Amino acid sequence: MRQEGKKNLRWNTMKILAVGFLGVILIGAVLLWLPICNEKPISFLDALFTSTTSVCVTGLITIVPKYQFTIVGKVVLLLLIQIGGLGIVACVAAFFMIMRRKITLKERIVIQETYNMDSLGGLVGMVRRILLGTLVVEGAGAVLYAIQFVPDFGLLKGVWYGVFHSVSAFCNAGIDILGEDSLAKYVTNPLINITTMLLITLGGIGFTVWYDVVDNGKRIRRHEVPRKWWFTRLRLHTKIVLVTSLVLFLLGTILTFILEYNNPDTIGNLSIGQKFMASAFQSVTTRTAGFFTFPQAGMHEETGFLSTILMFIGASPGGTAGGLKTTTFAMLFLAFLTMLRGGHDIECFGRKIDENNFRVGFVAIMLALGVYIIGTTAIAVIEPDNIGFQRIMYETASAFATVGLTADLTTKLHTGSKIVLMILMYIGRVGPMTIALLFAGKVNLKEKLRTLPSERIMIG
Repeated sequence: MRQEGKKNLRWNTMKILAVGFLGVILIGAVLLWLPICNEKPISFLDALFTSTTSVCVTGLITIVPKYQFTIVGKVVLLLLIQIGGLGIVACVAAFFMIMRRKITLKERIVIQETYNMDSLGGLVGMVRRILLGTLVVEGAGAVLYAIQFVPDFGLLKGVWYGVFHSVSAFCNAGIDILGEDSLAKYVTNPLINITTMLLITLGGIGFTVWYDVVDNGKRIRRHEVPRKWWFTRLRLHTKIVLVTSLVLFLLGTILTFILEYNNPDTIGNLSIGQKFMASAFQSVTTRTAGFFTFPQAGMHEETGFLSTILMFIGASPGGTAGGLKTTTFAMLFLAFLTMLRGGHDIECFGRKIDENNFRVGFVAIMLALGVYIIGTTAIAVIEPDNIGFQRIMYETASAFATVGLTADLTTKLHTGSKIVLMILMYIGRVGPMTIALLFAGKVNLKEKLRTLPSERIMIG
């Protein structure tokens, strides 16, 4: 009975997440539709699309926020991005803390399930650390941005722009209020590029990784462990996230640099150092951020395909980003290597990855591919043939992985295609596993387990 109760509570947690995000999206759409939030009339579909892309921290837009929204609308936009980035559960927990309301045992278990923690101990403290860490990082990002934006736009607007873009970058939203060209104006500016990349990376690696690294650093400073063991003492999850993120970043940077080196529509006219910086930015932003420093429509097809793959993989679990997730990709790649060498267990850094992790990862990638293929096919049917199938693949990967990059396609899509993109963004943010298990319903543990005879089939 205890196990059945835990399974049902997990289902309820998924229901809270799914319904919570949907509720915030609808409330945000109504607010963004109000005249007080707009400089000019906006259709409810555009307001709903903007709310969806904000709460799902995606960044695809059908309007230009700089010219469409008043200061009130931009503040609403910022709040939606912050809620979407932190997650419904963390925001509700923060509200309870502010109101000094005691968090019940059931609510603690929901937090535990949301962040996949091993025990109930220290959950409230963990949420408090997440909120404090977010405030510190976003504050530092706002200061760094303001160093550039204050001279460009004046004191008040410069500070406001710094705050808005720091939150948007850390939450991996990629929504800007600079105009139509995102950060293209700053393609050669090291301060804006490095600040944005750092914020995107810190938001994307996940809060659990943050505090594992911080706690390990504290143990080293207290001489509890030798400095040379700083990496080996990290949790397996942290090691996989850091190594996979670094490998994907380097591969994306190098390949983009090579493929786009002579392309005048992207980085061809920049110096070698600037080309490398723009390539690094492109590699980072495809990890579900959405800002860009050169036109995405100008890329070669092979670079667009590379970016589509990086977007689909996404960032890491437990953070503000979307996508398949680095840990899922790494685990499936390790399983592939295990099969090639004739091994049995999936091993990494001297540890065996649990078989249940592999099963969940396999289901996750099949669901992700299924959703992506259906969404891409639906838009391809709705839109005319002259758009180009690769641009549609790029757009749907960007939506599902909550990235926000577009090859100048979002504003040109028909209403049906925009609805498909909203569905993809929503599923991508709450997770295809959450949606699948939500519709599957509660797990019935009373059903007897069956053991069937096994039989071999031909493979390959």
